[in-house]
Amino acid sequence: MWCEVGKNVYLCNRFHYNDVRMRFLGNIEAKTDVKGRAFLPAVFRKVLQASGDDCLVLRKDVFQKCLVLYPESVWNARLDMLKSQLRPWKPAHQQMFRQFVSEAEVVTLDGNGRFLISKRLLKTAEIDQDIQFIGMDDTIEIWSPQNLEQTLKTDEEFGTEFENIMNADEAQ
Repeated sequence: MWCEVGKNVYLCNRFHYNDVRMRFLGNIEAKTDVKGRAFLPAVFRKVLQASGDDCLVLRKDVFQKCLVLYPESVWNARLDMLKSQLRPWKPAHQQMFRQFVSEAEVVTLDGNGRFLISKRLLKTAEIDQDIQFIGMDDTIEIWSPQNLEQTLKTDEEFGTEFENIMNADEAQ
């Protein structure tokens, strides 16, 4: 089911094997307060409420200078996927897992829908006060506007790459 919930922001909750599958979509500008708290946009809170997930996990993205907010069920699924690829008795794999989980923080929303971003994570993602929430399907990215702008392609570059990806099967 699709429903419009705000300007250029849409929610999609679809049932998948009797579970609600979260779909976060949109690009929402916001600010952190002096303590590093941010309001989770209402459109994303609605998706969380519909799914029944009330616990979140926050960590720096593996590839980009942004933060990723995982609903607990998504975090657990990703951890399980990672663990399935690692050998517990191989030191390099153990170190990889340790680093991945040690950089994560559990966050909860207060009664007003705010959550605290630690100073460590704000510094890691180069976030001052302005932030942008990007819905990324089952996770939410939190960016500094400057870092986000540096990673986005021009409309022409995006269109060309999108076409190449979507037509890749035809070339084979």
